[in-house]
Amino acid sequence: MNAVDISFIVIYLAGMLVIGLYSNKKHKGVENYYVAGRKSNPLTIMCLWVSCWIGGASVIGTSTKGYELGVTAIWYVGTLAIGCLSFSLLFAGKVKRIGDKLHHLTYPEFIESRYDSRARAVATVCTLLGMVGVTASQLVAAGEILNTLTGWGLGSSFLAATFVLVLYTALGGYMAVVFTDWVQVGLLLLGVLLGVPFAARAMGGLDGINVLPESYFDVGAWGWPTIIAFCISTIMSFFTTMDSYTRCMSAKTPSAARKGGILAAIIILPIAISATYEGMAARVIMPELPAGMNAMTGLILNTFPVGIKGLVIVGILAAIMSSADIAIITGSANITRDIYQRYIKPDVDEKRTMKLGFVSSLGIGIVAALLAWYEQDIMNILLITFTILSAGLFFPTVMGFIWKKGSADAAFYSMLVSTAVVIFWNVGSSAGWGGVFGVDALWPGLIVSALIYFPVSLLGKQSEEEKRRIVEFLNLDKD
Repeated sequence: MNAVDISFIVIYLAGMLVIGLYSNKKHKGVENYYVAGRKSNPLTIMCLWVSCWIGGASVIGTSTKGYELGVTAIWYVGTLAIGCLSFSLLFAGKVKRIGDKLHHLTYPEFIESRYDSRARAVATVCTLLGMVGVTASQLVAAGEILNTLTGWGLGSSFLAATFVLVLYTALGGYMAVVFTDWVQVGLLLLGVLLGVPFAARAMGGLDGINVLPESYFDVGAWGWPTIIAFCISTIMSFFTTMDSYTRCMSAKTPSAARKGGILAAIIILPIAISATYEGMAARVIMPELPAGMNAMTGLILNTFPVGIKGLVIVGILAAIMSSADIAIITGSANITRDIYQRYIKPDVDEKRTMKLGFVSSLGIGIVAALLAWYEQDIMNILLITFTILSAGLFFPTVMGFIWKKGSADAAFYSMLVSTAVVIFWNVGSSAGWGGVFGVDALWPGLIVSALIYFPVSLLGKQSEEEKRRIVEFLNLDKD
């Protein structure tokens, strides 16, 4: 790459560190660090949604799948738009109203308020695992793209991305995320959307992809069982992923939380179309990719002019950083709020909590980096992550907001057993045990969750204290 393009990347990475240091000076307490003071408007919420869910896996993973299989790749990011819209319309207002009245900062706090501390403990473990998985997938993407485009070497590229991301997030907290995500969403849109005209020009027109085999225009080429499992687990995970709740609680009002998510769903769709098209265009332009190069980076190197390459790469890095930073912050909140403050030192002061927040953010980043170095298949990491977050937590979470009969015993046992089944199923699948382990882990996880949660809720008996707590919780959703 040209020195001009590399300079854009270096300036961007340095800028992230500066913002982290600046945001660190602006913190006034835990709410600023974890939910930006609960003052975000709809456009800011939109940026937070887009920047979180449209990361390196979305851009690089979708374009790579488009390169390999064609239009079926649109399912990945297209499903994110559906999930974002569904959660925003059905849950965003509820989360904001209840969260403000109870002064919640994390998803497991909602689970305990509705059920009990046992359910919260399981939700905390699942959420923490999920956030480590999301962060790891983004670090893999960042290391790969820096290595391919700059020639710094895989190890050096991975370390550079990890160092900048983890340090600026740990220093700046959610305020740094808010400050940077406006810029990062703009860079993301610039980078992804610019690829379409440049790819079309290299092929001689937008219809240049028509030379691809007919199978490339089959929306089910990824395999319908995989598509269905992936779409369901992804949409469900919007209702059980902690950053969905954190984002709503950072909004000014329930309306702002809802509108921000709807706007994000609209913005996500052109990204899905563009990334898929660019992957297919890369197949036309480069039928054989060099070893170690993915479709998006190959397209950038072969079709973008000097200067524009750097801007587009920065846009993709922005997508990667903005997804991982929120995952780190929410995982940090799990440690400080859901583990340390809840079970170890309930009366901890804000100053100590802030210090622990910084340390735990660093810890999340380091653990995620180790996972990323061990498992470098982005889509595999995310599929396992979404399955853990959705299969065991979905029914207790959603029904807890709308069904009085849902009991604490039912929630705890369904979440615990279902999560154990999902992990065991993934181990069996990875080990090649065959047979029933060829079925996606989502299905046995969901079935076990439903078979425990609903019968135990209906057949069990709630105490008077539990009934009172449930009524109080559900009444909090009323204006």
